[in-house]
Amino acid sequence: MIAIGGSAGSLPVLAELLEQLPVSIDCTMMIIVHRLKNVPSDLDRLLSLKAPIIEPEDKQPILSRRIYLAPQNYHLLIEDEGTFALDYSEPLHYSRPSIDVSFASVAEAFGPRALGILLSGASKDGAAGMQRIIAAGGTGIVQDPATALFDTMPLAALELCPEALSMSITDMVHFLTELKMSAKHDQ
Repeated sequence: MIAIGGSAGSLPVLAELLEQLPVSIDCTMMIIVHRLKNVPSDLDRLLSLKAPIIEPEDKQPILSRRIYLAPQNYHLLIEDEGTFALDYSEPLHYSRPSIDVSFASVAEAFGPRALGILLSGASKDGAAGMQRIIAAGGTGIVQDPATALFDTMPLAALELCPEALSMSITDMVHFLTELKMSAKHDQ
């Protein structure tokens, strides 16, 4: 499972990442992006121009080779049964969905098969979740802060997780393409 988190400044980077990934990558992705509460969002439509995107329902089974987008105003979790859970508990880092909450859930469910990618953002959300993924034996990748429109999120993750890999988007695409995703990071 690849979990990608981002906030301010991450949408163009996320769209570029999805556009450059080869169709042949056989993996499941979960995208957690901060969005304004109660404001209609075209995020899923914009991202689906690059690849089909699904906003999961509560208790929806996780299927291979799909890209899931955390619904607006809900934390997205993974349950033991291989289904999604939507959670309406308090925001974390002023955000719901919270990247930390989703990354921690991915770490618990997938352990060493988890890969977390943290992009541009203006908060520290995602750093503790990245730490959980790495502690579970998974892989952590952080957008190179020099290439991030807002570097707070990448810098916080690198400070908390010095073992995380810092990469440009081009390097991320190369890394993901070279990695045999279906063998290490899928269900």
